[in-house]
Amino acid sequence: MSGLGIALATILAVANRRLHVEEDPRIDEVEEMLPKANCGACGIAGCRPFAEAVVAGKTSPGKCTVNSPEMIEAIANYLGVEAGRVEKQVARLACAGGSHVAYTRARYQGLQTCRAASLVSGGGKGCAWGCIGLGDCASVCDFNALHMNKYGLPVVDEDRCTACGDCVEVCPKDLFSLQPVSHQLWVACKNQDLADEGEAHCELVCTACGRCSADAPEGLIQIRNNLAVIDYSKNALASRVAIERCPTGAIVWFDREKGAVKGVDARRVTRKEPLQRIEPLPRV
Repeated sequence: MSGLGIALATILAVANRRLHVEEDPRIDEVEEMLPKANCGACGIAGCRPFAEAVVAGKTSPGKCTVNSPEMIEAIANYLGVEAGRVEKQVARLACAGGSHVAYTRARYQGLQTCRAASLVSGGGKGCAWGCIGLGDCASVCDFNALHMNKYGLPVVDEDRCTACGDCVEVCPKDLFSLQPVSHQLWVACKNQDLADEGEAHCELVCTACGRCSADAPEGLIQIRNNLAVIDYSKNALASRVAIERCPTGAIVWFDREKGAVKGVDARRVTRKEPLQRIEPLPRV
């Protein structure tokens, strides 16, 4: 047995020496210049594998949309390659129905997660399409890019968002999607009910009135299943003109500094307290 052990150890030592592959030392240097977020926004699982791919010439430094422009340029100069540019993506929420504008029809009691609540009569919110508001998305965000506002609605910090997609996966209502920051025209609603039924549950619902479609360049916005839908292949034509006559403010324009901006004809919401509920609330 001792002889067999010595023989196997010798074979392993020889194999290790002959099969050993020297790692390019530039990988360590590039990894040090990355943000170490390991978010996967570049399409590669982790900063170390991304560094390996950049050094191997399989991707460009600019594919890391989380890194600063200065560090992307530093990596490119270090490797002697083109930096490349990829437009930053952020998470966007297709709902504006916070507690001050959307009715709650039942009081949910149970595990305080959106996924659990969605399994019990949809969580009690009147709008079956809307955000439940228990914050699963904020809980899974490792980059502090999501917080719940006082109306129980998620708010995305675009500067911190890495487009990792965790909020997209965890939301049981499929309300989040990853969008290039150039997609400034946005429908903050996913309701597909008829106008009267939708407005009975939320004041900021898209009523499919068609004003945005009529005001926008041809083909940019269409009404499908009682909901305004933006064709982002025509995004170069988009402007704030399309939002100005929206009566509820369901369609917005994401301003670089001000965030989501509503049109001039949008209903003004001054209410600070939760929308009056129907009492007594049934339990679900």
